[in-house]
Amino acid sequence: MEMLQTPEFWIGLLKIIWINIILSGDNAVVIALAARSLPPHQQRKAVIWGSGAAVVLRIILTVVAAKLLALPYLQIVGGLLLLWIGVQLLGEEDEGEGEAKEYGSLMGAVRTILIADLVMSLDNVIAVAAAAQGSTTLLILGLAISIPLVIFGSTLMITLMERFPIIVVLGAGLIGWVGGETIVADAVIKEAFGASTWLHYAGAIAGAVLVVALGKMLQARQRMKAA
Repeated sequence: MEMLQTPEFWIGLLKIIWINIILSGDNAVVIALAARSLPPHQQRKAVIWGSGAAVVLRIILTVVAAKLLALPYLQIVGGLLLLWIGVQLLGEEDEGEGEAKEYGSLMGAVRTILIADLVMSLDNVIAVAAAAQGSTTLLILGLAISIPLVIFGSTLMITLMERFPIIVVLGAGLIGWVGGETIVADAVIKEAFGASTWLHYAGAIAGAVLVVALGKMLQARQRMKAA
């Protein structure tokens, strides 16, 4: 209890909350993209379960993130996984409307959220761990407070995606961008090419373009099958 009365504790807590506000944008997009393929009555469950499980996963990741990031080829595999997820989520956009629309499963959506968040959080949790300064209580409390932030952001994104379909494409592009960033940030790539700004942005842009292009091709193939 004495720890709660120190200004350092509250400053650290504010830092973690602020970091999560900044870093939760892409996670909210992934959750919204995965949940939008569900029936309306299941969307909120997917957002809540996915957000809560993702935060718990981040707490666990924080302990081992620095060591994981040093493993060769891990971020390449994770980045490729993100690219695949982005393509699949974008490819689901045009599966039908109204009564003819085919809905996905709740557990499938939660699984997609967890896999994407696992990859996207490797870099993020290092910043949170640094702000916590070794305090497990501070870390868990700060991340727990971030849950409603992610839920609100995801719910808002689902509503916007229904009204403005272009946001779905932009969201998939964002996942591709993060996937490309993750690949070129791998220890093997850095050792071969060095840490350069041009490589960072080239990888990110290539990832975004690849996801959108393949996602659109998948949509076109589904339309042809439906016709």
